[in-house]
Amino acid sequence: MRALLVVNPKATTATARGRDVLARALGSDLKLDVVETERRNHAIALGAQAVDEAYDVVVVLGGDGTVNEVVNGILRDGPRTDLPALAVVPGGSTNVFHRSLEIPRDPIEATGSLLDAIREGRSRRIGLGKANDRWFTFTAGIGLDADAVRAIERAREKGKAPTPTRYAAYALKQFFSGTDRRHPALTLERPGEEPMTGLYLAIVANSWPWTYFGSRPVVLTQSSSFDAGLDLVVRRKLGTVGTLWAASGMLAGVGLRGRATTVLPDQREFRIRADRPMHLQVDGDYLGETDLVDFRSVPGALRVIC
Repeated sequence: MRALLVVNPKATTATARGRDVLARALGSDLKLDVVETERRNHAIALGAQAVDEAYDVVVVLGGDGTVNEVVNGILRDGPRTDLPALAVVPGGSTNVFHRSLEIPRDPIEATGSLLDAIREGRSRRIGLGKANDRWFTFTAGIGLDADAVRAIERAREKGKAPTPTRYAAYALKQFFSGTDRRHPALTLERPGEEPMTGLYLAIVANSWPWTYFGSRPVVLTQSSSFDAGLDLVVRRKLGTVGTLWAASGMLAGVGLRGRATTVLPDQREFRIRADRPMHLQVDGDYLGETDLVDFRSVPGALRVIC
């Protein structure tokens, strides 16, 4: 079996020693090539290269952003049964995708689990989401959460680690001083349904949980799953007390709650339209501003070894 190991050397917990240990372990069972990412979106090109060169599996040592890029490279031309499988070893700060697949948080344990899966031929196909032309594995969002992701990326450029605590702090800062809480900009459009107007934010989940705060799962909805459609959550108000109470449900495990919250589970396709440019994020990566996003659920899009 031919494998391409994609390493993000700037990932929070990825080290040269960890890379070498992983490469030696995988090299005992696989014909392995190792490559490091050099810039943003480089892993997209590497995922596409793995397809062109007919690798059997792409192993990612990195965080959710690197995984997202590799997935977008593998699925450059859409899902097929002959594409390389994906395998992941945690190297980021939160590793939501890895943990949603119940992959051990420790890289050494994760490597051992991966080798067991390869030897036993274990794999599964998972559904993914698309936001316009961009694939995502576990989440996407327009509005407050994307505002916070943008702030986090600016902090990373200054050398600050993207920790869950820092994300929460920036989300609160954006809520109180950066987000327009008086003029809703979003409209939800679904096939066969009347448009839902007057929305402040839209968050999409493709797996459970939405993210983690340390070891604690943060739940957007209780029904989100790789084996179902997309769960969509929208808010019609962003008042201080109501929004903070609604968000507290995410740490309590019940999901974003409140009368101003609408939860739409298992959605196959929908459109979010904005009347002014709004920030967009997928899998915790900021993609820029947009005024229109078409979301789609694609069942069984990717084979994962886990």
